[in-house]
Amino acid sequence: MTAVTSELRDDGIRVVTMNAPPVNALTVQGWFDVAAALDEASRDQATKVVVLRAEGKGFNAGVDIKEMQHTDGFDALLGANKGCFAAFKAVYECAVPVIAAVNGFCVGGGVGLAGNADIVVASEDAYFGVPEVKQGALGAATHMARLVPQQMMRALYFTAATISAKDLHRFGTVYRVVPRDYLLDAALEVAASIAEKDGRVIRAAKEALNGIEPVDVNKSYRFEQGFTFELNLMGVSDELRDTFAGTEKAKK
Repeated sequence: MTAVTSELRDDGIRVVTMNAPPVNALTVQGWFDVAAALDEASRDQATKVVVLRAEGKGFNAGVDIKEMQHTDGFDALLGANKGCFAAFKAVYECAVPVIAAVNGFCVGGGVGLAGNADIVVASEDAYFGVPEVKQGALGAATHMARLVPQQMMRALYFTAATISAKDLHRFGTVYRVVPRDYLLDAALEVAASIAEKDGRVIRAAKEALNGIEPVDVNKSYRFEQGFTFELNLMGVSDELRDTFAGTEKAKK
C-alpha cells in the first residue's frame, strides 16, 4: 500500500493523505511520493487548492530512521535528504495554495511540510518541533522560522523542544485550532473558501506571493543540509541515530 494518496474532489479541492503507520515517518520513496502528489496538483488545472493531511497518531514524524540505519552505505541518507528537499519544494512551489491539516505530532520533516504550506489548520492536540540535533542532523530551521520568531526558533532548535498549535495560533502562523475530530472538516471549509474563487487568479496570487518572499526557502534549507552531510562524514550522525533506533526498540 502506498504511503501517499491523492483525491481530487468535484469542487476542485485535492486531498493528499499521508498514511505510513505507526507514526508517519516517511521512507525515501514516501517523500518523493509527497512531492509527486503536489507536482500533480500543480499540473492539473482542475485543482484549485490542496489539503495535505495524515491518517493515524500524528501528521508526520520526519524521516524513517530505521530505513536509514538498515541500509548499507549512504544511499538512504542521500535519498532522505533529496526526498525531503523535493517534498518541501513541491509544497512551497505548488501552483495552488496548500493547506496543512496537522493532527498530533508534527516534527522534523513534518515541520518542513507545514512550514512551507500556505495555511496551517491544526487540531487542539497538535504540536511542532525540530528534534534534529538529537539525531545528529540539521534541517527544517528554515521552515520553523516561518512559524515562530527568530529567537523562539533558535530556542526550540537548540533544545529540541516542541511548541503547541495553540501557541502558534497566538503567533498568527496557525490559522485555526479545532477539535481533532473536526480537523478535516475545518481544513475543507478553508479550502472551499479558496476554491470558490477564480482559479486563474488564485494561481497568479500564489506565484506573486512566492515572488515577494524575503527568504529563498530552497537555498536556505539546502544550506542547512550541507551541515548534516558534514556531521555524517564525521560519524556523529550515525552514532546518534543508532542510539535513537535502539531507544525506540527498547520502548516496544
